Amino acid sequence: MLIPINGIKLNPGRRDAEPEDVEILAKSIAELGLLNPITIDQENTLIAGRHRLEAAKLLGWTEIECTVTDLQGLQAELAEIDENFVRKNLSIIDFGNLLLRRKEIYETLHPETKAGTAQAIGMNKAVGNNVAEKFSATSKSFVDDTAEKLGVTPRTVRNQLQTAKNLTPSAKEIIRGADTSIKKKDALKLSRLEPEQQEDAATQLVAGEISSVDEYKPYSAGSKIYATFEESVADLKNPDKDGTCTPDMFLIALDGLIDNFHRDFAWYGEPECAAIFPQISEEQFEFVKKRVATVTTALEGLVAEMERSKQYEA
Repeated sequence: MLIPINGIKLNPGRRDAEPEDVEILAKSIAELGLLNPITIDQENTLIAGRHRLEAAKLLGWTEIECTVTDLQGLQAELAEIDENFVRKNLSIIDFGNLLLRRKEIYETLHPETKAGTAQAIGMNKAVGNNVAEKFSATSKSFVDDTAEKLGVTPRTVRNQLQTAKNLTPSAKEIIRGADTSIKKKDALKLSRLEPEQQEDAATQLVAGEISSVDEYKPYSAGSKIYATFEESVADLKNPDKDGTCTPDMFLIALDGLIDNFHRDFAWYGEPECAAIFPQISEEQFEFVKKRVATVTTALEGLVAEMERSKQYEA
């Protein structure tokens, strides 16, 4: 239906349209007409089509064709986010914030896709509990649904989500204020650094002191600096150098090992991974427990040996 343009409302805080994109779109609409109506809710609040609306204004239109939907609240916000995703000029930080908000909304609208709920459903089904029937068994996980919407792989979405979740506020502000855009792979690598290292590395990257996060040198022993933890370990294992281990070297190697473990291990808590827990057989679960025990036993043994040596010295 045709709706007066001056009667269409915008939600507070909605992002402004890009002037260049509006001009290009206006030329296209002038030549071909409005191929896709904008979308508004029952109260004439815009849900999708900000650039089309601004292009119509630029052309001097007083009315515009609209599709009126009954989407409200979170569903309307989700639709608005999905439209914003297609904007080519979204910064890494803005994209990440939208992604986090989309995850929050999507899992509110589809609680069965959350890891904890998915596990509960699996357990209920296993024992014949009808509680699980109130949830949709066909709902996609947030990652799968977002990947489909964006036309990318689930792995790409997981990486983008990790970047958005793990970047510190200070690192985000540094990236946001940069004169040049930061590559997605560098933003991801920044998010995997320790919080206190992210600000330092981001500052160097934005200032051009390093061309990529790979060049950041967070590991040092005395006056020697290593580009990566792996390089520091390789240096410690070098057979042609003095093999004497110092407390600093020991702590660098152990701390780096544990940091890497935590970063890699975080993936096992993601919803799409945790959702398969109910499918693991008892035999497989026993295998997992034995393998995990080898890790805890080794670490406890190390701590016990260090404690014994301290007591011996005393």
